[in-house]
Amino acid sequence: MLKGFKNFLMQGELIVIAVGLVVALAFSTLIKAFTDSIITPLVNAIESKTATSPGLGWNVNGQFINVGAFISAIVYFVIFMLVIYYFLVVPYRAYMKKSGREVFAAPKPAPPVKTCPHCLSADLPAAATKCKYCASDIA
Repeated sequence: MLKGFKNFLMQGELIVIAVGLVVALAFSTLIKAFTDSIITPLVNAIESKTATSPGLGWNVNGQFINVGAFISAIVYFVIFMLVIYYFLVVPYRAYMKKSGREVFAAPKPAPPVKTCPHCLSADLPAAATKCKYCASDIA
């Protein structure tokens, strides 16, 4: 039973989806902090509502722009992403490499191609001796 659960958890798609969801959640926290700390006070300043709050920032028309809260959210986001990377992605990548599969790797470069001088098709493999579109010989 535990082996089946482990196999379920170690499926490539499940981990990729989980990492994507965690990143999206952290990014939404960053956006919420930006909106709450900077955008909302600026809109309220235009409407001339007054509010004050301690912290790093400044007052615009009696509305406090809390830059400190936004900087704190950025620091939280960076630390959170480092933790996710080092405690989830790196061990999972090592585990999958042992299994013979590569995940979260950089994309491999495209194989070299050449162009047919007759029909100008540009997606022929570099080792091709005949064009697959016009069947002409390629030097």
